[in-house]
Amino acid sequence: MNTPNHLVEHNGENTSNHLRHDLVATEPLCLRTRTSSLAVLARSAGSYHYTPEGRRLADFTSGVLVANLGHHPKRWWKRVLQYMALEDAAGDSGYHEAVTLTSYNAATSVEMEANRRLLASLQATPGGKRLEQVLWAASGSEAVQKGLWASLAKRPAGDGIILATRGGFHGKKGLSGAVTGSETDKERDPRVRFISFPKEECRSLEARRQPLDLAPYRAELEALKAEFGDRLCVLITEPYLGGGGSYHPQKEYMQMLAEFCHENDMLFFLDEIQANFGRTGSMYAFSEYGVEPDLVTLGKGLGNGMPVDAVVGRADVFARLGYGEGSDTWSAHPLGCAAVLATLDEFEQEDVIGQGRTLSAAIEECLVKLNELPAILHVRGEGTVWGIECQAVGDLSAEQVAHEIVRLAYLGDEQGRGVHLLGPLAGKVIRVAPPLTMSVAELREYFDVLHGIVARLGQ
Repeated sequence: MNTPNHLVEHNGENTSNHLRHDLVATEPLCLRTRTSSLAVLARSAGSYHYTPEGRRLADFTSGVLVANLGHHPKRWWKRVLQYMALEDAAGDSGYHEAVTLTSYNAATSVEMEANRRLLASLQATPGGKRLEQVLWAASGSEAVQKGLWASLAKRPAGDGIILATRGGFHGKKGLSGAVTGSETDKERDPRVRFISFPKEECRSLEARRQPLDLAPYRAELEALKAEFGDRLCVLITEPYLGGGGSYHPQKEYMQMLAEFCHENDMLFFLDEIQANFGRTGSMYAFSEYGVEPDLVTLGKGLGNGMPVDAVVGRADVFARLGYGEGSDTWSAHPLGCAAVLATLDEFEQEDVIGQGRTLSAAIEECLVKLNELPAILHVRGEGTVWGIECQAVGDLSAEQVAHEIVRLAYLGDEQGRGVHLLGPLAGKVIRVAPPLTMSVAELREYFDVLHGIVARLGQ
């Protein structure tokens, strides 16, 4: 049998390689994103993953910005089980009376408590006063889609216009896919128009710290207003371009977008799926950027590994949708709501944000050192989410360098210390996003490993 050309194998990993063969045989290629490591993870704890062969990998991904509290924190799990009334279920056979797992066309007390606590957290945050109701979703893409449905309902004629920042990522489904990327990617929904994002002006730490000339961006918005008038319904953007290459704009850019929306009776929709729960340095990115959104999507770190997402926003906006227009099978599922409550408990009762800010300073210091190596062009980021932009070295293109760093980091150094990284963003950018709870000593140790690996590519 011919070996599929997308199969990844590593010497000395017989068990993992066997599982990788099974994966290729039983799942289509489209289910996965490209990676040169294809790590097989047997278990995880704290800031580490473990392979079936017993190798330990420092997690620099948090499972794509999900495990902000680290993997399997005991106190968090205990709280989840308590909210589900399952804390004494160990060892039971037969049935256990607890909160239902399936609540479609019904409601549960844990859902009501999650609504109350999440709204209280958002409204107590500077910039959160417009966030009045929670519309739960089963994925980030669906949360974005539901928010856009509600936004477009302002124009019953169906001729509303959505503005989206070019190069963003909001999902792959329906309208969330339509507002992702740019107008050149594929045939587009005619209701979507793209606006410029200052990628060049925030390509590096030094560039981002320079003042931004807002005039051309404001002129672009004014031209669209002149063209479409009251048909403009909503502007959707991310606090930073995550999937687009980890570009973090100057705060005045985001503030200008919000100001334009509020001046022109448009909704300002902030997609915080990759930014909420401490990633950018504050609990919610809208307070970090000094803006007041009408709608905000939450996910990933919201449930610390449990699949749960939501769009939160103005009650009058959601009121435009009737029965069933924002429902799906898994929205507000009780286990997800319990995870949200347990995660809120941790952030409110422990200094997770403070630890994340301490870690952020250490990440920046380590990345500045990494930026001195020939294989690295730029580093950029904030909080505990950063991008490493690679450049060509020798016969390797920038994209090949990025994939080689991911592969070599997984294999580790001569002491067997490995680092788990995601496949590169936008071709040549590697994301670094460890759990907020990782210790500074752990971070420095594994950045030293990464530095040694990257340094070899320049020799």
